Amino acid sequence: MPPAQSEWPTGERTWYKKEWRDQAAFIHSDLIKTWDFIRKTTRITEFREVTMAQLTNYWMCGCFLVLSLTATSSHALRRIGLKKMPSIRETLREMGVSAEQVLTELAQRSDEDTNNGTVPTPLTNYLDTQYYGEISIGSPAQMFNVVFDTGSANLWVPSQSCSPFSTACFTHNRYDASKSRTHIENGTGFSIQYAAGNVRGFLSEDVVVVGGIPVVQVFAEATALSAMPFIFAKFDGVLGMGYPNVAIDGITPVFDRIMSQHVLKEEVFSVYYSRDPKHSPGGELVLGGTDPNYYTGNFNYMGTKETGKWEVTMKGVSVGMDMMFCAEGCTAVIDTGSSYITGPASSVSVLMKTIGAQLDESGYKVNCDTVKTLPSVTFHLGGQEYSLTQEDYILWQSQIEGDVCTVTFRGLDVPPPTGPIWILGANFIARYYTEFDRRNNRIGFAAAV
Repeated sequence: MPPAQSEWPTGERTWYKKEWRDQAAFIHSDLIKTWDFIRKTTRITEFREVTMAQLTNYWMCGCFLVLSLTATSSHALRRIGLKKMPSIRETLREMGVSAEQVLTELAQRSDEDTNNGTVPTPLTNYLDTQYYGEISIGSPAQMFNVVFDTGSANLWVPSQSCSPFSTACFTHNRYDASKSRTHIENGTGFSIQYAAGNVRGFLSEDVVVVGGIPVVQVFAEATALSAMPFIFAKFDGVLGMGYPNVAIDGITPVFDRIMSQHVLKEEVFSVYYSRDPKHSPGGELVLGGTDPNYYTGNFNYMGTKETGKWEVTMKGVSVGMDMMFCAEGCTAVIDTGSSYITGPASSVSVLMKTIGAQLDESGYKVNCDTVKTLPSVTFHLGGQEYSLTQEDYILWQSQIEGDVCTVTFRGLDVPPPTGPIWILGANFIARYYTEFDRRNNRIGFAAAV
């Protein structure tokens, strides 16, 4: 085995132990050339840790030379295929259980002391998350499905040292620090308070690979996950794509680590969600730019409302030809962590009455026979109009008892000064390919194919 990280020399090139030399002789010269190439071309702050992590990780998978060179020298787009799976809400509905009922029951049982003086983050949006992508952590790689969430900025995954009382932890892939040669112990406590529970654990540091790009990253090992919603989640953890100022404990986000390596052509990422339920993959996260195959026409951009958040100013929401909401302006959050659209409860209630939707224990429904007659809903952003047709905001499901047509709008009251807000989730992004531009602090939309 290669030596521990503490034994890695800073100036020598032959970093492996003597017993490895005979086995590695056939690639030794190429290894030296690659090392020199990295030293000359990279501008990574944590040079020794990142390059050695690359060497160690890719040595073991037999593809070191190709991946190391790619990760350090190419400005090609980096792609992470996204899987589309049933959301937690849909899973519960199929079980005959209402997510709202479960959340209400958990809220009644919750201990007021668990907040520790913190304000719960209204991220029950994960109930509706459908898109996840794969990353790896450690050397050799341990694989995890994560939500790439623009509404947060931290990375967390379940830990091998999970509490035996955390059932949700044991239904997912878990990070095992003892199996990673590049793990660095941190141990600082970590907690995220959600509206329906929390994630607790401790910080660690290791090599994280996203789209083929390795970075040394501080992340959270979750040792306790609230049963709801995570026990039903198809994803293992969350990788925040937000700005550093929203990161808990001041941890540098993964995307900022990637940008610091200067391996991306542009300091942007874009998100494509396929509207074809049979399409594989279900979508794609593109690092470093956009893919022209995913849109038609041109991108229209608007600056973020304030630096540090993926929020923009919206000038109204119209239904059909009538301006009905947000006429005096409001905040719109572009959120890859939610599959639905949420707005102030009173506004969504009026909208549902307008389209004839009825509320039951699992959400708003309409008669499937009337779907074709429903009006479009238009969001006024940056001087442009972005319309969703009934096909975009109605989820049509065939069940044994007959077809069910669910309206993908939810009421969510966020109190001032943060709220009121509208959250535009995956059903909006599926219609409009979305670019998140960190360098220019702006968001762009183009009609998705």
